[in-house]
Amino acid sequence: MSATSSAPSAEATALYGSRKKGRITVRDIADAKRRGEKWAMLTSYDAMTAHLFDEAGIPVLLVGDSASMVVHGHESTLPITIDELIPMTSAVVRGTRRAMVVADLSFGSYQTGVEEALRNAARFLKESGAHAVKLEGGRRVIRQATALVEAGIPVMGHLGLTPQSVNTMGGYRVQGRGDAGAELLVDAKALEAAGAFAVVLECVPAELAERVTASLSIPTIGIGAGAGCDAQVLVWQDMAGLNETPAKFVKKYADLASVLATATREFARDVASGAFPAPEHAYR
Repeated sequence: MSATSSAPSAEATALYGSRKKGRITVRDIADAKRRGEKWAMLTSYDAMTAHLFDEAGIPVLLVGDSASMVVHGHESTLPITIDELIPMTSAVVRGTRRAMVVADLSFGSYQTGVEEALRNAARFLKESGAHAVKLEGGRRVIRQATALVEAGIPVMGHLGLTPQSVNTMGGYRVQGRGDAGAELLVDAKALEAAGAFAVVLECVPAELAERVTASLSIPTIGIGAGAGCDAQVLVWQDMAGLNETPAKFVKKYADLASVLATATREFARDVASGAFPAPEHAYR
């Protein structure tokens, strides 16, 4: 795949380091926390976007179970399977040369116990080339997180609004208010003790996220958690303006929905009028 994008900015590539070669690793992530460097993470589900994001200097890409919604059109993350996520992860790995690629363990692939978690996480590393996996929950999945780390599989945690538990949470709601904040902090510390290299904090009060970040030696990655986290993640379609009704925490950095709609209408008009293909688009 050819490199068509411009060189990443110094700000975007601070985590890479001027002498860093090869893939970003969990050690690089830990070093960034110690240096106080902030960094960005995006979702990606195919080789083309992965290549663009990698060239732009995004150090960590997440093949999220959000693909259930933004790729497959489901109303939640619950339906997607490991067998659907592995080919996407393979494509993202092939499309990158520097970014660490983290794969989501989908709903039902790790909750039943350590053996299943190990089997499915190992599939991601063996079959797709993923460099780490992410699972949702705190103390309730500590046995699984510990076992994965002990087996040599880097683990990213996920606390706060955990979309795989949306039915028990009563919808997509802010988590960690009041006394629940203390419980979330305990969960975060438990994940750190289990060996997780980072923790996503989704839809939690900014003050709580800042307190958790200060309490951990591993980085926090915020999504709807304020500016106090060590890193920030967005679903790339939200970031680029493809989602017409993004969440409050989303900042649209482009309006690709309008760009694609305009291009599509112009293409259809040109075909209908006979303007496309023109002579220069034909072979002789």
